[in-house]
Amino acid sequence: MSTFMLKNRSLGFTPVNNVFIEKYMPQARGEFVKVYLLMLKYTISGELGVSSSILASSLNLLESDIMNAFNYWNDQGAIKLTQIDKMGNFNVEFVDLVEEPSKSTKQIDLLEALDSTNTKDMLKDIETLLARPLSPNEMSLYLNWQKEFGFSSELILILMEYCISKGKSDSRYIEKVAIAWHDQKITTIEQAQNLIKKAEDKWINIRKILTYLGINNTDIMKPQQDLIEKWLLIYKYSNEIIFKACDVCFERLNRADFKYIDGILSNWNKNNIRTLEDIALKDNKNPKNNKYQKTYTTNNNDKSSLKFNNFEAREYDYDSLEKKLLGWDSDD
Repeated sequence: MSTFMLKNRSLGFTPVNNVFIEKYMPQARGEFVKVYLLMLKYTISGELGVSSSILASSLNLLESDIMNAFNYWNDQGAIKLTQIDKMGNFNVEFVDLVEEPSKSTKQIDLLEALDSTNTKDMLKDIETLLARPLSPNEMSLYLNWQKEFGFSSELILILMEYCISKGKSDSRYIEKVAIAWHDQKITTIEQAQNLIKKAEDKWINIRKILTYLGINNTDIMKPQQDLIEKWLLIYKYSNEIIFKACDVCFERLNRADFKYIDGILSNWNKNNIRTLEDIALKDNKNPKNNKYQKTYTTNNNDKSSLKFNNFEAREYDYDSLEKKLLGWDSDD
């Protein structure tokens, strides 16, 4: 029996699925597309792995941009991002993108639905919000929400306005929001408005915290968002307390560190510390927290604090010294 060894040869090019080009790429930010293509190139070339710093340097981006891109493509279903450990290492698997088959029943339902004036008006309003015509698949998607989720035309328009106001016009993202509303049993305009207000209040606080930390990019990584939501929604800390934890972090590390801030707030929550007064009281009880504070003796009368005071002063005959310097001591 013979064995034939094969020598791997790089293709010299990177094949890109047409589904990615037609459906995923148009809605994505340019830097996200660059990260996807470069990672795809590394995968096709047989690279075992690549660091975020190398990707950032190659694409002239920040490492946070690299992580945001991976989270985006994971949310879109274009890759599978799996965390390996708590050191920031991940497995990245590219998903086989396939064209979703169109069902003839949907097309028939669409033709029937277009006979309704209310339906036509809703679709026109959606096109106005998106500033582009809708595809048949998009029309079918939005109309099916009326059947499957029980959404009214007005509720669908509110959902669309909400997503577009956040800068999200991709149909996959909008569909995820619709599914989330359905899971939360949102069926009326009032329920939708209350949900939106609650979400907006949360994001107002998140933006304030990010601004306090000097982070202007609102597209933060999912782990960072989860930590901030834990501080606000689970620990129920006010921005004032979170800002104080940020101050402590900066005083000790001279930089912002989400995990360090989380450790501070988790410790405060464990010890039922809820106010600035509680924090001050805890610091006073724990001298280690004041290890950077120095006390200085300012009493000038305490001569023992001066280490040169114990020298015995010498007495000099300055007249005799002067005569010696001038040579007068040899005169009679």
